[in-house]
Amino acid sequence: MFRTNFNKLNTIAMSFVLALSISASAFAADFKVDSSHAFIQFEISHLGFSTLAGRFNDFEGNFSWDESNPASAAIEVTVKTASIDSNWAERDKHLRGGDFLDVEKFPTAGFKGTKFTGDASGGKMDGTLSLHGVTKPITLDVKFIGAGDDPWGGYRAGFSATTALNRGDFGISYELGPAAESMKFELFVEGIRQ
Repeated sequence: MFRTNFNKLNTIAMSFVLALSISASAFAADFKVDSSHAFIQFEISHLGFSTLAGRFNDFEGNFSWDESNPASAAIEVTVKTASIDSNWAERDKHLRGGDFLDVEKFPTAGFKGTKFTGDASGGKMDGTLSLHGVTKPITLDVKFIGAGDDPWGGYRAGFSATTALNRGDFGISYELGPAAESMKFELFVEGIRQ
């Protein structure tokens, strides 16, 4: 009788654990970045006379988002550095070379966000940026844009984020004037729930 009751309790306990895990996975959501509806853009001063803007055209990534538990958010994005596009072919060739991104030696850059502080409307995502062979911590200021069903039967969520970084911290020190030490980045990320 003891063994029968023990087996029943064990079965009930296992069912409870399984139900909890199913419930947790129902609320957590993993998204794949839709790069056709996402942008990684940058701005940098040009000799203090004007602002140069550009973007990276080739990147991929994934993120996790749960509106009821924003602290569980995480993101990972990989960028192909050769996809830099400043709207001028000769300048892009220079940017891909050894003075700047050195894309043959460092073909990818990546951000891995591991700690989100905020609420369902946005907050700060701490993580690490790997660029030009250097990995350093950075923080993104994140804003939740929206989420919902799309016309093709999927579910999407979108965010914007901004940050600034000192390019010299990543070993990119080509002289562009003192106003060009810092770069601004703006990201728009739309993901499809998997």
